[in-house]
Amino acid sequence: MGKTIFEKIWDMHRVAEIGGGTDLVLIDRILLHERTGGVALKSLEASGRAPNDPSQIFATMDHIVDTLPGRNDNTLMPTGRDFIVTTREAAKAAGITLFDLNDARQGIVHVISPELGIILPGATLVCPDSHTCSQGALGGLAWGIGSSEAEHAVATSTLRVSKPKTMRISVDGELAPGVTAKDLALYIISEIGSSGARGHIVEYAGSAVRDLEVEGRLTLCNMATELAAFSAIIAPDEKVFEYLKDRPYAPKGEDWDKAIASWQTLASDEDAEYDIDIALAAEDITPMISWGVSPQQTAPINAPVPQFKAVSHRDSKEIYSRALSYMDLKAGKPLNTLTIDAAFIGSCTNSRLSDLRRAAKILKGRKVADHVKAICVPGSTTVKAQAEAEGLDQVFRDAGFEWRESGCSMCFFAGGESFGAEERVVTSTNRNFESRQGPKTRSHLASPETVAASAIMGRITDPRLFANGDPA
Repeated sequence: MGKTIFEKIWDMHRVAEIGGGTDLVLIDRILLHERTGGVALKSLEASGRAPNDPSQIFATMDHIVDTLPGRNDNTLMPTGRDFIVTTREAAKAAGITLFDLNDARQGIVHVISPELGIILPGATLVCPDSHTCSQGALGGLAWGIGSSEAEHAVATSTLRVSKPKTMRISVDGELAPGVTAKDLALYIISEIGSSGARGHIVEYAGSAVRDLEVEGRLTLCNMATELAAFSAIIAPDEKVFEYLKDRPYAPKGEDWDKAIASWQTLASDEDAEYDIDIALAAEDITPMISWGVSPQQTAPINAPVPQFKAVSHRDSKEIYSRALSYMDLKAGKPLNTLTIDAAFIGSCTNSRLSDLRRAAKILKGRKVADHVKAICVPGSTTVKAQAEAEGLDQVFRDAGFEWRESGCSMCFFAGGESFGAEERVVTSTNRNFESRQGPKTRSHLASPETVAASAIMGRITDPRLFANGDPA
């Protein structure tokens, strides 16, 4: 029997079989951030241990940092400065690479890792963040861990891991114009449910997935954690190899040629078997938007809020009713009539250059509705600089968006900044849990294009309405 790409990478990194389905696995690269990284490093130092291989450990400032222009170590979060200073001091003492606030390489951890070539096909990578699965888009095995596991990985370059089951989600056909990787991700979650991949690693496959550019694949894999998956992965191809070429931490010269030869073998065998195998059709997908307080509570943007019977296979009556109450909705109300108070483009899901370009295309020459607060936070300092070199920042500013420094920002309000109570926000982030973006804030997940279109119209809006000029 053949092997999946996951099984091939797992076998290459298995150090020992511990028993009971648990293995000791070699960890190639480790990512840390200031919210938990400093704690792990300080704990390691207190134990008298040192990093096993400092050259393969990277830390960034992203979660708690302010994104307002002119920022410094002082944050809106009361204890934020302590996290930043602790991580800086601990990283220096440990001899690991730190992308500090004033570093041109700084940014959201899952954005900077691909753009710097830290994640590579066939490599194992861990980070104390649930959306580490994003990086499986480049054919690596990347997953989120806790702070204590991060400490162990830093000290030993290994982790005890229970081997997950396998799931393949194949999406064949072509996505229609105006349908994005974010729409695809939301559609899959609405179909499978927010616990549908629990205990599994998801391999995305099919012609629609292969047609995605690398940054779209990153968006798709990012939201596998909203399926409760262990991680996600897409077999690397020429698009990935071209994307990685000449990245700072990617192989160079003869090492690059050797790497390519190895990476080209990273694909699931035709006779590989999966514990769960799901097939979806690309033509069934339209622009999507969440209506409730879980990513699985999502519907086509031009549909009404669903009746209970349409979602009863997933939600209990209590969960369904609570979502409607929190979001101030009624079944049958068209989603595209909902007035919004704010619009947010950012997060490790949708803050890359291609995301900003697509949103700017809709915003150019138009204005955000007077009652809407609109914010754009590039995913990295590099993305910000690239966008500014193309004049995208001016497009956002002219339209009425705030243009920020890079960071996680209001994907969640751990940084101390939030949207208002009961404000309705259309957002390019990954989670719409209760109070995720602020106390009692009502968040609707969508693509950057949908955020831009909705900001202009002042209500949830299908971005395809702007395909041929201004909507009537």
